[in-house]
Amino acid sequence: MAEENCTHDCSTCSTNCASKRESLLAPQNKLSNVKKVIGVVSGKGGVGKSLVTSMLAVLFSRMEFNTAILDADVTGPSIPQIFDLHGCKVTGTDDGMFPVETTTGIKVMSVNCLLPDKQSPVTWRGPVIAGTVKQFWTDVIWDDVDYMFVDMPPGTGDVPLTVFQSLPLDGIVIVTTPQDLVSMIVAKAVNMAKMMNIPVLGLVENMSYLKCPDCGKEISLFGESKLEAVAEEFNLDILGRIPIDPKLAAACDKGALEMMENDCLDTAAQMIYNRTK
Repeated sequence: MAEENCTHDCSTCSTNCASKRESLLAPQNKLSNVKKVIGVVSGKGGVGKSLVTSMLAVLFSRMEFNTAILDADVTGPSIPQIFDLHGCKVTGTDDGMFPVETTTGIKVMSVNCLLPDKQSPVTWRGPVIAGTVKQFWTDVIWDDVDYMFVDMPPGTGDVPLTVFQSLPLDGIVIVTTPQDLVSMIVAKAVNMAKMMNIPVLGLVENMSYLKCPDCGKEISLFGESKLEAVAEEFNLDILGRIPIDPKLAAACDKGALEMMENDCLDTAAQMIYNRTK
């Protein structure tokens, strides 16, 4: 329907067709070759987007793909902490900036790698933040990357809109938690993706349950999950569930996530690969 109403003039057309989105895409750096871009999103903060982004990047790296993370959560960058990148500073040439690399070779660009120290606040207004995220795509020399994961800020404001419009997203993963407002959170993300003609690859539920260390029983600390009902409501697939795991939290705090063995998103990684290959 959008294509039928297209005026073929993207500057005045009000439709959200694929042609219009393509016209807004920012070019990669001339020395970059990023093949697939996956956004990790949510309608609210604090649900674990950075954790899911990092876990998926680690899994794809273990699948022997050249993997990268673009940290678009400029005011709350968690990626450098998860991979112990504090102290790693971005360098560059006249052609652009080089991303820093984790211990296992995952390429990362985050604003915390540009600041004097990890506690320096980013007190920028929305348009400046959005412009910075766009530059992480256009001005960074990513070289060859098979899969790039974009850790998105929460909500539907300037920065998420910039990512949706400027980066060639092949799909998004929506992160939720087992709480009553999960349907509203998913609805916001799904509706934004529909507006931008971007596929939703599925749902990941974080803090899904706690496994008793003595008997192995799964305890629903936040009440019974509504993930199945929400997935059915929006016709989405469930990619995986991440439990509350003190070992996982400790690995992130120590910057050692990529050294930890964890299989809770193995199926998610395979499903994402199958749908984007």
